[in-house]
Amino acid sequence: MFNRFKEELQAVYQKDPSAKNAWEIIFCYGGFQALWLYRLAHLLHGWKIPFLPRLISHLTRVFSGVEIHPAAQIGRRVFIDHGQGVVIGETSVIGDDVVIYQQVTLGGTGKTHGKRHPTIGNHVILGAGAKILGNITIGEEVRIGAGSVVVTDVPPRCTVVGVPGRVVRQQTVTPEGELQHNIIPDPVKAELERLSKETARLAKEVEHLKNSSR
Repeated sequence: MFNRFKEELQAVYQKDPSAKNAWEIIFCYGGFQALWLYRLAHLLHGWKIPFLPRLISHLTRVFSGVEIHPAAQIGRRVFIDHGQGVVIGETSVIGDDVVIYQQVTLGGTGKTHGKRHPTIGNHVILGAGAKILGNITIGEEVRIGAGSVVVTDVPPRCTVVGVPGRVVRQQTVTPEGELQHNIIPDPVKAELERLSKETARLAKEVEHLKNSSR
């Protein structure tokens, strides 16, 4: 357990350049605190202890702004940055080395029982305000752009933006092997640029035809 604690402290240092020391992370990082209180609640939930896991989850939400259901499954070295407004539902599954920004929701749809929340692969970045809804799978090394709403499966190594979310780029891993959350393509701008070029090309063809007919 101590090694796991050190591992996740180190993950915060790697993913947040503003982290100064271990005491600051332990006492001032709500996302870090919420994760470790979740791990306690998850352990008690696994032991079939009633009420107490949900009470821990509720109190965690009150003081950290992060709500994680005790039954959710969360991997190693997960980093919740800022954390305010993050909601992780009961049947959510999160892999290793995932970065979750503020206001992210891993939610269900409807009132069905069973698996009804997302499964998030390893090395995924969930941008601020992203909503991933339903029993869907987000592949490894995916970037979800800020404010996106994702309701369908996403293949590995893609960038997803928009409402509803759509894949706008594949193979998002940089040569260094890291994902860059700040580099998000703008599909609307790209489409407008394409249409502008197409219009210019058609205008030239029309002008050419006019000159040819004279």
